[in-house]
Amino acid sequence: MRRFVPDRVWIARGELETPVARSVQTRYAGPIEVFDGDAPVRPVSVSDGKRELVLQRHRGAFLRHCPAGTAGLVCCNYLVVNLASNCPMDCSYCFLQDYLADAPALTAYTNVEDALAEIDAVVRAHPDRTFRIGTGELSDSLALDPLTDLSRLLVPFFAARRNAVLELKTKTDCVDTLLALDPGGQVVVSWSVNAAAVVERDEAGTAPLADRLAAAHRVQQGGYRVGFHFDPLIEFDGWESGYTAAVDAIAGAVDPATVAWISLGSLRLSPGMTQALGRRAAPSHAQATEVVSGADGKARIWRGLRLRMYRLLVERLRAALGEVPLYLCMESPGVWARVMAEVPTDRALGLRLAAGATW
Repeated sequence: MRRFVPDRVWIARGELETPVARSVQTRYAGPIEVFDGDAPVRPVSVSDGKRELVLQRHRGAFLRHCPAGTAGLVCCNYLVVNLASNCPMDCSYCFLQDYLADAPALTAYTNVEDALAEIDAVVRAHPDRTFRIGTGELSDSLALDPLTDLSRLLVPFFAARRNAVLELKTKTDCVDTLLALDPGGQVVVSWSVNAAAVVERDEAGTAPLADRLAAAHRVQQGGYRVGFHFDPLIEFDGWESGYTAAVDAIAGAVDPATVAWISLGSLRLSPGMTQALGRRAAPSHAQATEVVSGADGKARIWRGLRLRMYRLLVERLRAALGEVPLYLCMESPGVWARVMAEVPTDRALGLRLAAGATW
């Protein structure tokens, strides 16, 4: 298992006795600095910010709607709770290079009890709804878990709530702690996956695809449902065989009966991300992919090729895994109609995924 080991850890003085800070102090053998006031770490870039870990309180609300819910695109009514910011891995296409440019320090938040109280209030107020909530928007859900032990707080909390499903999204194989916990049917562990060529060139510091799938098999054996996200799909020479091989590898590793969902999404780049890609020293498939501007201001693979990629993946996934729930992320109704032969409402899509329904 690949574990992230920061060069240094900084802990806000008032947070030393929180569960997250105590866990890090127990598990980290390197230098720990205690600070007062604002975090003293001032990284100049998101990449620079990955080397040291800051533990401090989060100010403000934790829970919000996924920003993928953009006007004109089909949305799955997903909620995100951000318990960390930045990620120790370094994917070439990662939107955090742009999104966190003004706050790039790798940070784990210590007031987890506030986040859980906020979630609890929402799910109690709407007992007739089922909420899908993920922690993997601004950081990988499990990359810091060997240090923070955060899953020991999250999994029992969601296991006790019948109308809330937690998704832990990762590119790691850090699942040992999860295997000691009972998810109660309410936790999905999902992996961002890609063709092996993309993993090797564009996803620095992540677990190899084979290791991710071995971890997926292990958590299935431990009672968890699993998910997969082919996102972003990236054009490269031989992409058809590369993505077909990735689908076949998934089919060989997991039981489709407890696959909660699989999403497909194209490479999409904000103007700031296009600039960030251009500044990277190492060549990447993402940098070489031809993209065109979209109505939402992001550049995507041109529509004709996106349709070909989606159709190939959908056909292969159906053949290999049967009627598992599939959906498109941040795509227009027109693309949905041509790939999935329907255009669900945001509410209907969210309900289907929460219920594990196929279509």
